[in-house]
Amino acid sequence: MMNADPRSLLSAIIALFLMASVVWWVIALGLRESFRASRCIATANVLLGLGLALHPSLGLLPWLKLPLGDMLAVAAFGLVRLALPLMADRRAPVARTWVIVVLVALGSAATSDDDHLLLYKLILYGGVALLSIIGGLDAYRLLRARQLRPLPAALLTMPMFLLALLLLARPVEALLLPRNTVDLNVDNAFNLGWLWGTLLLNLTLNGTMAFLLVMKLILKIQNLTRHDALTGVLNRRALAEAMALQHARHGRGHPYALVMLDMDRFKQLNDTLGHAAGDAALKTLIETLRPCLRNVDRLGRLGGEEFCALLPDTDILGATLVAERMRACLASRDFEWQGTSWPLTASFGVAQAHGRDEAPADVLKRADRAMYRAKNQGRNVVQALEADDDTA
Repeated sequence: MMNADPRSLLSAIIALFLMASVVWWVIALGLRESFRASRCIATANVLLGLGLALHPSLGLLPWLKLPLGDMLAVAAFGLVRLALPLMADRRAPVARTWVIVVLVALGSAATSDDDHLLLYKLILYGGVALLSIIGGLDAYRLLRARQLRPLPAALLTMPMFLLALLLLARPVEALLLPRNTVDLNVDNAFNLGWLWGTLLLNLTLNGTMAFLLVMKLILKIQNLTRHDALTGVLNRRALAEAMALQHARHGRGHPYALVMLDMDRFKQLNDTLGHAAGDAALKTLIETLRPCLRNVDRLGRLGGEEFCALLPDTDILGATLVAERMRACLASRDFEWQGTSWPLTASFGVAQAHGRDEAPADVLKRADRAMYRAKNQGRNVVQALEADDDTA
């Protein structure tokens, strides 16, 4: 296989692109996972395969004057650049990407004659290399956002940058050795090395994309196991883990407080308007409370209509102010279900961790007692309970 001729290598590369496209279309249409991103990658593989098949050096369309195959390759790299943000469920920079694609395609078309061969290769391969570099940077940021360490993230995105170097080798070769500039079907050491590199990077790049998709699925599963399905806040287990970590920090001099809350008259709401209305009310409650918390704070559902906010580096006074802000925001929020208005309020209990607390459960019990004091005082009230006031 090491002695393969250029046409055999080109055929293998085209076949791999088309096979990869089939796999990605199955993922997009069959598994319905990251549909738009998978569709972009599938289409990119098709365009790259067609682009190589239609390359002028193969003579399949001798009457075609424009470098259609190269233009298809440019469009393919534009799709790959769009797929990476889409895989992270982010907005893809469509306009900026296609501006680059159109400019490179127009520049290539204008310089595709034999008199401008060097300029043609600089525009074509330089533009595609730019898209590859931008895609590599997108992939690195995506992996870092998925909590992957810098070195593994760099290693996984390295193929995108190696591909850019491989692409730039074409205009560099035309610049340094203009008399030796060859087409893809010429049998020499440079061309064979370039095609082998393309073959290997084809496999590596599709593998990297697949790895990003698998990582997304794993994180989605982890998210489902740690978050409440209805409201999206931490479930009881995940909240307990966060509290345990914070309690360990408390032993090293970092205070924290808990704010426990219970929606008022929730059973009455369910009985009157129905359980669907109750679910909508809980979602509305969370939407209202989230802006009152910091990024470092953690909000979790203990069960039913009971929730708890973990406030790191906060004393009981600060936590009481946060609870009062949440209470006021919720009381002023309008909730309407099928034409019926319903007042949304909650009762809040606040407690701060102290040295005598052996576990977060001790703080939670104190916050729970404070919350029931708020209930007994007529609801829609904030109550704080100091450790010295902790009575059964």
